Amino acid sequence: MIRHKIRIGDILVEKGFLTQEQLLECLAEQKESNFSKKLGEIIVQRGYIEEKEFIEILAEQLNLEFVDLYGVNVDFALMSRFSLSMLRNANAVLFKEDEDFVHVAVSDPLNYEAIELLEKNIATKPIKLYVALKNDILYVFDRLEIISVTKSLVDNIKKEISSGMYKTESEQSSVMQLIELIIRNATKNNASDIHIEPSGFNVSVRSRVDGVLRESFVFDLDVYNALASRIKILGNLDISEKRRSQDGRFSMTIDNNKYDFRLSTAPTMFGESIVMRILDSNKILLKLKDLGMEEKNLKLFNDILNSPYGIIFVTGPTGSGKTTTLYAALNEIKSIENKMITIEDPIEYQLPLAQQIQISERIDYDFADALKSILRQDPDIIMVGEIRDEETLNIAVQASLTGHLVFTTLHTNDAPSAITRMIQMNLEPYLISDSLIGVIAQRLVRTICPSCKETFSPPLKAVEKVKDYLPENYQFYKGRGCVKCNFSGYKGRTMICEIMKVTETVSHMISINMNKYEILRKAEEEGDFEPMIIDGVAKALKGLTTLEEVLRVAK
Repeated sequence: MIRHKIRIGDILVEKGFLTQEQLLECLAEQKESNFSKKLGEIIVQRGYIEEKEFIEILAEQLNLEFVDLYGVNVDFALMSRFSLSMLRNANAVLFKEDEDFVHVAVSDPLNYEAIELLEKNIATKPIKLYVALKNDILYVFDRLEIISVTKSLVDNIKKEISSGMYKTESEQSSVMQLIELIIRNATKNNASDIHIEPSGFNVSVRSRVDGVLRESFVFDLDVYNALASRIKILGNLDISEKRRSQDGRFSMTIDNNKYDFRLSTAPTMFGESIVMRILDSNKILLKLKDLGMEEKNLKLFNDILNSPYGIIFVTGPTGSGKTTTLYAALNEIKSIENKMITIEDPIEYQLPLAQQIQISERIDYDFADALKSILRQDPDIIMVGEIRDEETLNIAVQASLTGHLVFTTLHTNDAPSAITRMIQMNLEPYLISDSLIGVIAQRLVRTICPSCKETFSPPLKAVEKVKDYLPENYQFYKGRGCVKCNFSGYKGRTMICEIMKVTETVSHMISINMNKYEILRKAEEEGDFEPMIIDGVAKALKGLTTLEEVLRVAK
């Protein structure tokens, strides 16, 4: 192949990504590493340029095309014909073969020795080279290994399908073994959800670990119908209904631990998308101080919790830890002297000294119905799992105005937006000002793996976004990736939050229907409220999480 001499550092200086002085510093670092680090790698690590921008510039200089491997149908059968170690050595993905070429994507087109070895081994046809992101190529390698691991089990399922055995409810069937394998893998990795998604080519199984989806298995489409039908039978769903969404639940014991699963199906272009939420009944109930709140926010939250009556909202998107925060708050204030009742869907923890009620849509027993009935149970503290409609909101607010302390959740992006959302649900501003005592908006961010934590310079674009919250001399961190964190650089999650306490001034502003931006400014002026981004940046500076994670979930 033709070898090119590319002075990539000079090109980046010319394009304004770094200065000549910064280039010399990068070259000195490369020399210190005895040239084990590539110059481009150092420039990206220092945050002077995003990896994708760097790869696209390099591809342009070499007259090569950039390919997004997530957007092409990778031919895994083609790749399986060659040595995986050889492909890994060249960081190369053989994603397509046609009459003229074998189409190959590489992350380092300047690794000439490895590419030439690849050309010799392919031999049958010339290769057409493309450039792709390194992580995209590693994802394809992981997928190839996953396909290989599950091949024998999938072959057995295909035999059962041809003989009709998969329709039986035997716990020993290969389909059931596959379901147990999927669930065991997810619980072992502390996943919160399992997603089974058919596409035009195959079926992908992904698990949400620490808030981020990771692919676990890939199957042929032949297996999908048997797998989906068996899961629907477990959840007591109608297996013949594939045009509408369905919800169900089931329990399963894996490695002597009992897990409950909330099941949801939704019709898509290629089949039903199936999501299983994992509910571990053995989960430890967290204490308030273990949630990850900074000292200032923890004190503010405790002040709100000690109110004798009123309504407290915990807001955020699905999967942001709202329920965990509610349970921790209730656990903090539980007492033999108070009657505490919760209304939930589903009950995720067993809470001491609380009467917990499970709602059931199947018998038309919803949050509003349950809330009406429990007010006759003489409660002091009420927890409503979620405000889903105007009726439930009105009853909850009326309960808070008649001497009850009410906790509930709402889907909003920040704390002040909870007020706007209640007004949109036709609640009068004066009722909000009289009942609302505080709003906690939160997100979960992944924490850096302590075993591989190292200092890190984020991209300058990211630093620019938070420059107003940074000290003069700042340092950020990241996880390099190791066996203990499955090479992700992250292990576990923590909370970032903002807490708006409704003071007399804020209450007055709500009652006269002032907009959320004026309320936000007043809350900040009074000294208690700090936007969530400040909490996130503080945790990133302490090395608990990365700046990238904070910017992923907060504005």
